[in-house]
Amino acid sequence: MSRPAAISLSGVTKRYGDTLAVDDVSLSVAHGEVFGFLGPNGAGKSTIVKMVLGLTYPTAGEIEVLGQPVGSLAARAEVGYLPETFRFHDWLTASELLHFHARLARVSADVRSQRVRELLELVGLKDRVNDRISTFSKGMMQRVGLAQALVGEPRLVILDEPTSALDPIGRRDVRDRIRELGERGVTVFLNSHLLSEVEQVCDRVAIIDHGSIVAEGNLDELLSAQEIEIRAGDGAEAALDQAEVRRINGRLRVRVANDAETAHLVSRMVDAGVPVYDVRQVGDSLEDLFVRVAERGDV
Repeated sequence: MSRPAAISLSGVTKRYGDTLAVDDVSLSVAHGEVFGFLGPNGAGKSTIVKMVLGLTYPTAGEIEVLGQPVGSLAARAEVGYLPETFRFHDWLTASELLHFHARLARVSADVRSQRVRELLELVGLKDRVNDRISTFSKGMMQRVGLAQALVGEPRLVILDEPTSALDPIGRRDVRDRIRELGERGVTVFLNSHLLSEVEQVCDRVAIIDHGSIVAEGNLDELLSAQEIEIRAGDGAEAALDQAEVRRINGRLRVRVANDAETAHLVSRMVDAGVPVYDVRQVGDSLEDLFVRVAERGDV
């Protein structure tokens, strides 16, 4: 019998009155996967995160979290969450704050102090244990937020823009922590606008736009070469005819579906008497993919 997915959405739709926020979304995130969830502002990302957390419920469709009904106590007990915008009790020290959240997460008293020390060291705040939250910079607050998301040793961690307030060293530290979580079998659901961060840590991604998933898959597959770059003589663009052609730094960029289409386009230029000097495959960056599907819904 196969193990249930860490997150499973099946035909999920969410309406707010006449507004369709999420439109028939089906999505599965495997256990131990670092999954990137991307989309432009207003695409439906926040609504889906709220539904996965059980903070709001779908108009139609079903959601399971760690094999349990969404919003159930059994599911919530296994989930850690760092929202993009958060407020902590700033009169508490870092240690007091994490002890408070550890009690809420029902961490037993005999391991609570050790857990708090380990987490503060993990996020680089071991020297600020007894400093009040009110004295922390935004980046330090982000580190505390990550620690509280992990305090209950969750099997699923949902991180909303976890590196947005951090300097390059801090972002690298958080990336390392995310990789470590994945290696330990913890599922990470990462929502971030920093596409280079997602590209470095995620196993798979999904891109949502206008409430629908417009791209999903393994990063290696999604970012494999999907264009060719051609250096050719006069008349190349005319010979390519209906192909979608862009000119970049004197070279032609053409989207292709496979190697057979590449060969066909080259043959077309040769048959038209156009000299072809060089043809190379060009891979997408995650930013290229994101912009293309957000603008045209085209993968």
